[in-house]
Amino acid sequence: MPFSFTSSMRSVPLALPSAFPIDDATIRANDAIASHATRTDRCRLARLGRRAALILGLAAAVSQGAQAAQQATPTDGWQTAWATALQPVPRVAHAPSYNLAPALGGRTLRQVIRVQVAGAQWRLRLSNRYGDRPVSIDAASLAPAGRGAALAGAPLALTFGGARSISLAPGESRLSDPLTTPLRPGPLAISLAIDDKTAAPNTWHKLASQLSYVSSDDKTMDRDAAPFKVGPTSWLFIDALLVDARPPAGVIVAIGDSITDGMRSTLNANARWPDRLAERIEADPATAGRAVVNQGISGNRLLSNSACYGESLTSRFDHDALTLPGSRDIIVLIGINDINFQAMPPRAGLDCDFPHTAVSAADLIAGYRRLIERAHHAGKRIFGATLTPASLPADREAIRLAVNHWMREAPGFDGVVDFDRVLRDPAHPAALQRHYDSGDHIHPSDAGYRAMAEAIPLRFFSN
Repeated sequence: MPFSFTSSMRSVPLALPSAFPIDDATIRANDAIASHATRTDRCRLARLGRRAALILGLAAAVSQGAQAAQQATPTDGWQTAWATALQPVPRVAHAPSYNLAPALGGRTLRQVIRVQVAGAQWRLRLSNRYGDRPVSIDAASLAPAGRGAALAGAPLALTFGGARSISLAPGESRLSDPLTTPLRPGPLAISLAIDDKTAAPNTWHKLASQLSYVSSDDKTMDRDAAPFKVGPTSWLFIDALLVDARPPAGVIVAIGDSITDGMRSTLNANARWPDRLAERIEADPATAGRAVVNQGISGNRLLSNSACYGESLTSRFDHDALTLPGSRDIIVLIGINDINFQAMPPRAGLDCDFPHTAVSAADLIAGYRRLIERAHHAGKRIFGATLTPASLPADREAIRLAVNHWMREAPGFDGVVDFDRVLRDPAHPAALQRHYDSGDHIHPSDAGYRAMAEAIPLRFFSN
């Protein structure tokens, strides 16, 4: 899907710019979604030669290395309070600047996240999951976030095995030591001083819909916003914040594509549908204390990898949902990208839509069934979400309708959230209601994302 707010540069000059540009040209330049590959398709791809192997094999190969890398394992009681799904930065020559993560060596990166649960002990997880070289962090801190880059409270230093600094090998993820400080629900600032020898990362979450901030030198313990300039709208080096919850209340994982990622929602507003669901969860005494984490990736597909849009959901499901600390319930909304852009023409240079293959309703249903089987085997509940209107041509709309009919009628999911019924225009069911349309006829507006959250029965999560 298009990456509406992301704008990254290959490097950040020592005299930092006043802002990273966020403009319509960037939005239009990113307006692409990749298609899918079934197992049969992958057999065909093997005959396409080195180009297919290089692009499609990248994420899977690095993922295998990540699984073999050292990872800290939290003890009982730790559960995820916030998370983001990581994806590889495209590694091809002549990639456009918006598909490149910024080089931040010798600078401090301050990233703002929002948690909806309170706690007194916290652990931050750093990640170099898709990296091909070490990443070194000289210092890190956690604090309540204020306005812009300012902090609303004193920053507290994070340590790793008792040390302020840490080096992550390629594929490695590490948890910080427990940090004892009472924090209420709200925005938090994570400040990382990046070693000056660390190159631009190969791991990120591209579309954060949240500004981050960059300064020169180590400013991890500075409360003032003055040293910082506006940085990229991506999350870098971080993928989870854990809270010590005893007894664990359980984590709800929202996983999918750009509609879960919050594409075209208001910047810095936390207006994605998982954010609005988290507000409802915390306000209801029957579900309060349960975290909702967003594992959507814009452009992601159910069945195939992409050089730009990450591993397929079937490939990343274990890491991003099943083994996430404290995960208990999973909401899956994905498939529109598999359907919508299977007819996209090949592109010269970086082709985010590769491989260009056809998809049927049967292909998607088989993929959902694999997710259901794996979730139930792991003791998790899994809820399907109907695919939302996208003003598709008739042949692709028929696939969407067939998938939604199966979701509503066939057994398998532990429950179904009918986002399609909530968002569609009664007079034109293939289209979004005007009030719920962000303007591209695919992604909901802030009002649409709120309506999605309000359509989810909280009884799904009450026990």
